[in-house]
Amino acid sequence: MSAHETLHALVRTDMPVLTPEMPIRRAVATLVQAQASAAAVIDNSSALQGILSQKDCFRPSLNASYYQEWKGTVAEFMSPDVMTLQVNTNVTTAAEAFLEHSFRVFPVLDGEQFIGMLNRSDVLKRLIELG
Repeated sequence: MSAHETLHALVRTDMPVLTPEMPIRRAVATLVQAQASAAAVIDNSSALQGILSQKDCFRPSLNASYYQEWKGTVAEFMSPDVMTLQVNTNVTTAAEAFLEHSFRVFPVLDGEQFIGMLNRSDVLKRLIELG
């Protein structure tokens, strides 16, 4: 194997997936329970609609702590413009994307279909193995 290998083996498919209409309280609980830094937001056809990160969850969580009430849906708090990687991207290019951006995860697509998440830590581990 080399740094030219694609992301197939590194993509996590067991990460939580959210829907735009999901209540934000349920989505926050899902992220925390899964110890995930972010989750993909997909529609009924498995098309990526956005991403909800732990950082995105602070506003509704703070509001809930102030007002003792959770309000809103995932669609109201998610980041709709998402940088993605294609599953046939090589490990080196993925590592460069993590260097260029402060994201901890990237959604990975096969064409337009969401297939899973790529964690920064998994790419780093693979680079160490290759070195």
